[in-house]
Amino acid sequence: MGIRDRIKQKAEELYMKYGIRSVSMDDIAAQLGMSKKTIYQYFADKDELVDAVVEDEISHMQGDCMQCSQMAQNAIHEIFITLDSVIDQFSNMNPMLLHDMEKFHHKAYQRFRKHKIEFILKIIYNNLERGIREGLFRPELNLEIISKFRLESMMIAFDVNLFPASRYTLAGVTKEIIEHYLYGVASLKGHKLILQYMTERKNNQQ
Repeated sequence: MGIRDRIKQKAEELYMKYGIRSVSMDDIAAQLGMSKKTIYQYFADKDELVDAVVEDEISHMQGDCMQCSQMAQNAIHEIFITLDSVIDQFSNMNPMLLHDMEKFHHKAYQRFRKHKIEFILKIIYNNLERGIREGLFRPELNLEIISKFRLESMMIAFDVNLFPASRYTLAGVTKEIIEHYLYGVASLKGHKLILQYMTERKNNQQ
């Protein structure tokens, strides 16, 4: 791995754990055992480093989403695969991450916002269409409204005023929200399949 990639990897690890604002370039340099001057040879400032980390993370997330969709046996299975992936990722993510990005790193946040509005919204919409075709989701759903509702409900878990880290985990809140959404859009046929997948997950975790 090249020095630039090592810097990005360590920065991502620290940002995920502690949030962006509380991690300085000195912290990253110390963790890597290199001088801050070396980091500045590859990244002009913290803004540029954050942007590079976010770009890589978005590319990774988009690849995961496409893979989940292709692997899934049906629309409900797709959400369960996504749920497992999200819980794994969010288990080590500081909920202040998005707040720090929005407040202090505008370019990176706009990159994330574009990903959210264009890519994630389309993934949600396509999943809803698929579920209706398969008879697993209620046919009367207004796909535009429900997909936007789902998109914004994803952000609620990051609100530390509603869900302070001292009482809630990001992964735990996200799991509850996704399951609530899934039950809400499912048809009777879909509900039976949800219960089947829930039982399988529970058995696999024992």
